[in-house]
Amino acid sequence: MADIRALLFDLDGTFADTAPDLAYALNETLLAYGEQPMPYKQIRPAVSHGGVALIRLGFEMEPEDQGFEERRQHLLQVYENNICRETVLFDGIQALIEQAELQKLPWGIITNKPAWLTEPLMQAMGLSERAGCIISGDTCEHNKPHPQPMLHAADLINTDPQHCIYIGDARRDIEAGKAAGMLTAAALYGYIEAHDPPSTWDADWQIETPQELLRLLA
Repeated sequence: MADIRALLFDLDGTFADTAPDLAYALNETLLAYGEQPMPYKQIRPAVSHGGVALIRLGFEMEPEDQGFEERRQHLLQVYENNICRETVLFDGIQALIEQAELQKLPWGIITNKPAWLTEPLMQAMGLSERAGCIISGDTCEHNKPHPQPMLHAADLINTDPQHCIYIGDARRDIEAGKAAGMLTAAALYGYIEAHDPPSTWDADWQIETPQELLRLLA
């Protein structure tokens, strides 16, 4: 059995189901620029990759195209104003962090989401004070897939990286965790794009639900 002494999570698509609010922000942006809204199921897989991916998807534009950044900023403003409109923890996450706290195991968040969005969201969910660390995309010089934010998180929770497990729903999450020497789990319930199957990410575990991690803590 793995010697797990800390749980670390990606935020969007792993810890919290933020896709409804991000889809809302994209569709409001599409409407603002005279386009038709998109079906939720088409937007969901792109959510883990942030505003750039959403604007690319919705407008079929690239970051170097004129008007791309204006649309991205509009989307982020709508999202900030609706940061926790429908967002909830994924089923099983509450029980998982409660079990970790019962066992006095620290848990935390490592996301590429900027702090000006991460911190209000965690506050709105009432979890800011419970998390042992909250590492945003701009906390460190580098973000995922670089291991720097992972190692910084391990320092903050005073846990050797080899005893941390990092759970994420994107290839960069697993790459970052492995580069830092952590155990890794691919969240199959997350926002996964069809062209990038988790079976190719080389995670230590693939989990269909957060509840599966409870067995690792037993």
